[in-house]
Amino acid sequence: MTAVCKRLAAGTVLLMAFMAGPVCADPAARGLEIAREAERRDQGFGDSQAAIRMVLKNRHGEESTREMRTRTMEVEGDGDKLFIIFDTPRDVYGTAFLSFTHINEPDDQWLYLPALKRVKRISSNNKSGPFVGSEFAYEDLVSQEVDKYTYKYLRDETLDATACFVVERYPAYEHSGYTKQIVWFDHTEYRPQKVEYYDRKDELLKTLTFRDYQQYRDQFWRAGEMFMQNHQTSKSTLLVWSGYEFQNGFTDRDFDTNSLKRAR
Repeated sequence: MTAVCKRLAAGTVLLMAFMAGPVCADPAARGLEIAREAERRDQGFGDSQAAIRMVLKNRHGEESTREMRTRTMEVEGDGDKLFIIFDTPRDVYGTAFLSFTHINEPDDQWLYLPALKRVKRISSNNKSGPFVGSEFAYEDLVSQEVDKYTYKYLRDETLDATACFVVERYPAYEHSGYTKQIVWFDHTEYRPQKVEYYDRKDELLKTLTFRDYQQYRDQFWRAGEMFMQNHQTSKSTLLVWSGYEFQNGFTDRDFDTNSLKRAR
């Protein structure tokens, strides 16, 4: 090959690389970058509240439904606070769940059981257990703070006609029920579209799919449905969200342990 041909070939390679976009030499740094951008775009909502309908389906296809209310408050320099109150059915009425997500420490979580009239603190070793019989674990409910994981960018991929970044993340929490999670973030808004959860044997346990995203206050995106399919038990849980309201003026008093007993 002549010197001219070599220069032309080299130029062609550079042009193709430029058209393809920047290549990340460090998958860990790229994965962290994507996660931080997703977090940045959802900052500043202050607080929110919504209604949730939970539909549980067993392996035989039989369904049961629960109705609940939830409120969330951002905490500067730490993770969000979450409060969930059950309204129906009658046997879970008044049950309430409170969670303080932390970035670098184990999360604090409590469950109020009205039948026992007492608040039960959830052990930091038991966050992988199922939340009130659903396919969501306690650790799935907390805000997914960036520093709770380490990351690796895997690839770009189209998911249901949506261009996505595919990122693998590894829980830093030593008692997590997962070895890893694989998350699909869409290119345009960095919203999670799907999460695959792998158990302690590194086998696919369940998949969470986000549907029907809506934008609130011209900035904050929330999924209208979250569907969790357990591949090992064939059970599933669907969360249907409605009535979102933001900036309600919640304070720490709305999220203290005494509020669990007052929940109705």
